Amino acid sequence: MPKLGMEPIRRSALVEATIVEIGRAGSLDVTVSQIAKRAGMSSALAHHYFGGKDQIFLAAMRHILSVYGAQVRAALTVANGPRARLEAIIRASFEAGHFRSEVISAWMNFYVQAQTSDEARRLLRVYQHRLQSNLVHELRPMIGSDAPDMAANIAALIDGLYIRHALQGAQPDGKAASKRVLACLELMLSNHCSQNIPAGGIES
Repeated sequence: MPKLGMEPIRRSALVEATIVEIGRAGSLDVTVSQIAKRAGMSSALAHHYFGGKDQIFLAAMRHILSVYGAQVRAALTVANGPRARLEAIIRASFEAGHFRSEVISAWMNFYVQAQTSDEARRLLRVYQHRLQSNLVHELRPMIGSDAPDMAANIAALIDGLYIRHALQGAQPDGKAASKRVLACLELMLSNHCSQNIPAGGIES
């Protein structure tokens, strides 16, 4: 049987092994040899495909972001109206396949790596821009020019819950996390409405 297609299979195995190993260690203090062993191949082959640990980790983050993006798109296809689509984006951020210990650990290390790596910083900015853009797109029909500020607040809440779970070491609960953000969204929208009632109140 021809081995055509083995490279993407092996790359995928190395990416998954990287996520698991970082989750196990809680940091980037893992070796290519450890990653390769978990993936069931030699470290030489891992180096051949990616070049080094930093490149493997960036590939893992691209995979994580790709899966996250697919989850968001899938959630949006079945949501009708700006409010439902906004809530779908928030829930997708805490899907069980994404909001799990290994991936949360990868995110925390990704934030750190972005402080010193240009490529990691660029990738982080792409994620931040897409999340902000998606949130603003759904908020604008609801609150107009205030959409960017509220979108930034929602994005900060999402990132904050990832950081909180990483620091607490508790078992991630995606439903509880999305419920917190949705409750804050409700409060923000209610406050926005009350602050924008015309003088004299609403005419009957």
